[in-house]
Amino acid sequence: MSQEDASAFEVSRALGKGPALFLCEHASNRIPARYDGLGLHEEDQRSHAAWDPGALALAQRMAEALDAPLVAGTVSRLVYDLNRPPEAVSAMPGKTETVDVPGNIDLSPEERAHRTREIYDPFCAAVTGTVVTRKTLGTPFALITVHSFTPTWFDIPREVEIGILHDADSRLADYMLDEATRLPGRRIARNDPYGPEDGVTHSLKLHGIENGLPNVMIEVRNDLLADETGIEMIAGELLTLLRPALAGLGLMEAGHA
Repeated sequence: MSQEDASAFEVSRALGKGPALFLCEHASNRIPARYDGLGLHEEDQRSHAAWDPGALALAQRMAEALDAPLVAGTVSRLVYDLNRPPEAVSAMPGKTETVDVPGNIDLSPEERAHRTREIYDPFCAAVTGTVVTRKTLGTPFALITVHSFTPTWFDIPREVEIGILHDADSRLADYMLDEATRLPGRRIARNDPYGPEDGVTHSLKLHGIENGLPNVMIEVRNDLLADETGIEMIAGELLTLLRPALAGLGLMEAGHA
């Protein structure tokens, strides 16, 4: 395993026995040195185009609260988007919104295969290993992926604040949305600002549905995660939805929820 392999992901609380396994695919904007910044301006390397600001801290708070493992990517999604399969053009995008990515233009099949081996495959192996460990422990659990999104897209404001996303398996999402009245005033929506038709449910299908796990993707508008206070507040709100939802699926005792 190369050094790049070893640093494609990190696992926290690997032996946690709580009712969930968390993923944060877009946790980092790090671009390994061999990619020479992908030819991006520094501002673009720091922007939401390169990662999901606040998502990792949010996932960490919820995973800690539920004693759950967390597998996080440690490479920018512009090098490889871990929520996309290798055959998808958007796995290594040449452009995202208004940001051109020169280092991804006209990639050879060999370079695409190299990035898949060095980044995507090790991450997926880490998730699979964590799922196997959790199943060995014998306590049931759900798969939860955590993301953030920009308040505007192509200069169009987004009103939704929290998106609850799902693919064919909507069980966990349904329960969470049923609890949304617990957060009056918070704008919560199903499959918004993205949905399966946008190709964003790859992880849910690969790591959740194929493993028979209830699953959901949580999207939070990133202006709500701009500081520690906001992150703590949103983590608490999401746990208000998650705990009774997990209890409803029989993954934790109702009293603990």
